Amino acid sequence: MATEKETKDLIEEEIIETEETVSEATAESDASESESKERRSFSPLADEGVRGDGTAKWYVVHTYSGYENKVKNSIDRMVEYRGMQDRILEVVIPTEDRVEIKDGVRKVKTRKLFPGYVVIKMIVDNETWYLVRNTEGVTGFVGHGSDPIPLTKEEIVRMGIEKMKIDLDIEVGDTIRIIGGVFEGQLGIVEGVNPEKQIVKVKISMFGRDTPAEIEFAQVSKLR
Repeated sequence: MATEKETKDLIEEEIIETEETVSEATAESDASESESKERRSFSPLADEGVRGDGTAKWYVVHTYSGYENKVKNSIDRMVEYRGMQDRILEVVIPTEDRVEIKDGVRKVKTRKLFPGYVVIKMIVDNETWYLVRNTEGVTGFVGHGSDPIPLTKEEIVRMGIEKMKIDLDIEVGDTIRIIGGVFEGQLGIVEGVNPEKQIVKVKISMFGRDTPAEIEFAQVSKLR
C-alpha cells in the first residue's frame, strides 16, 4: 500500500502532466487559429472569382501619408517569404531629383513624386490582391472597388517607372521644354539626338549663361 507521501507525489505528477497536455493543446489551438486568420487575410475567397487577365501590369496603391517606405518594405518581405516573386515583380516609390539653390550653392534633392502612393508591377489574382490590400498602411488600389486599374504606357513613361522606347519627333535646332527631372520648366535648344540611348543633348540658358545637358526623351516636350 502506498504511503501518504507516495500518494501525494503521484497526484502532483498527474497534475503536472495534465497541465502540460492542456498547455500543448492550447498552443496548437492558438497556432491553428493564427494560421486560419492568416489564410482568411491573404487567401482568395472561393466566390469572388479571379481578378486580372494573368499578365503583369503596373498598378497604383494608395497609402497613409508617410507610410510609403513602410508599405514597400512590408510587401517586399511578404513576397519573399511566400515565394510570390513571379506574381509581384516590383514595388516602386516614384521619386525625382530637383535642384535647389541656396546662398549660391546648387544642391540636388530627391523627393517623392506622388506622396501617399506606391506603384506595384504585379499579376492581379485573388491572393496577390489580398496580400497587398491587407498590408499595414495600405488604404486601397486605385480603381473601381476591388478591380484595380493598370497604368497606361504613357503614364508609366511619364512617371519614370519603366524605360520604354519613345519615338520623339525633334531635330537639331528645335526648341524644347523640359517637363521632368532637375531642369523641369526650362527651355532648351536641341544640339543632338540619340534615339538608341533615348537622350537629347540640349543647351539651356541659366543664370545668364548657356548650360549643356543631356535629357531623357520622356522628360522632353517639343514646342509647336
